[in-house]
Amino acid sequence: MNSPVLGPGTDPDNGKNASGAHERMMSLALAEAERAFEEGEVPVGAVIVHESRIIGKAHNQKELLRDPTAHAEILAITQAAEALGNWRLTGCRLYVTLEPCAMCAGAILQARIPHVIYGCDDPKAGAMGSVVNLIQPVRFNHRVEVVRGIMKEPCQAILKEFFATKRSSGPET
Repeated sequence: MNSPVLGPGTDPDNGKNASGAHERMMSLALAEAERAFEEGEVPVGAVIVHESRIIGKAHNQKELLRDPTAHAEILAITQAAEALGNWRLTGCRLYVTLEPCAMCAGAILQARIPHVIYGCDDPKAGAMGSVVNLIQPVRFNHRVEVVRGIMKEPCQAILKEFFATKRSSGPET
């Protein structure tokens, strides 16, 4: 996998120009969402960064793989764990265009990902505060820092366009 490196002074881990780095990584997640759109999948993309290197990137592939668990986050987490040779992704940041669902929030907790940055809220299935908040109950020993709303408008726009296209093309066969 090609692993772009964040430029000097843009590493979110060292706090310099974190907003710019978040936008750059979210742009890559959005490119993954665009791939999903082109493939007829719900356009969600995810990128995982470790020590300024991309170690996982994916988009939804539920239709292609005929797998209800083939969400962008799950696929990216699998790639990242393989890249690190460890299921614990403690030094990683997950960028995703849409607020993770309950399944993905659970995977994020299990993988020990400490930072999640997402584009837009999911008012129907969001599990990081929109519908429920599964990642911050006091009972869990792992905490997740969440940054919401990075590139919110383009992340919302691709979803709206996808579902408008689906509605206008009629029922699926």
